[in-house]
Amino acid sequence: MGTTQILFWFLSVLAIGSAVMVVASRSPVHSILFLIVTFFAISGHYILLNAQFLAIVNIIVYAGAIMVLFLFVVMLMNLNADTEPPHKSKYLMFAGVIAGSSLLLLIVAALRRNEAVNQLTQLKGGDVGLINNLGKTLFTDYVLPFEISSVLFLSAMIGAVVISKKDKEVHH
Repeated sequence: MGTTQILFWFLSVLAIGSAVMVVASRSPVHSILFLIVTFFAISGHYILLNAQFLAIVNIIVYAGAIMVLFLFVVMLMNLNADTEPPHKSKYLMFAGVIAGSSLLLLIVAALRRNEAVNQLTQLKGGDVGLINNLGKTLFTDYVLPFEISSVLFLSAMIGAVVISKKDKEVHH
């Protein structure tokens, strides 16, 4: 068993264990912290797949920005372990059982198909997922869509500032 396989299994157990703890934890803050651990484990898988850019984006965007936003929402809503969760209706429980059963059937079908193929997929070696190649492709082949998306993001930021200024002027 090589180092890559040991890392893969460690990261897999870590990701699945922390994902289960996200759902099982009663405290919203603990759930958010377990979700951050899950994101880091998934980023480790990206690094094992030689996709460093995806790993860094996953850490910066999800584990950084989104989780900080979740923490602020939890702190603003003043959620803690003492608050009683809302009572679950029987219809929601039934829908959850149906969704879980469907997911289980999908996983079993995928595993059966995988056993029938019984062949490992080989990844391209070398520098497929490196940031250097991604940057060259992004700024040569896809420069127009990249610039259009940057203008859209800029207009969204300006719109958010204008909307927040109007709300402040109305309240004063």
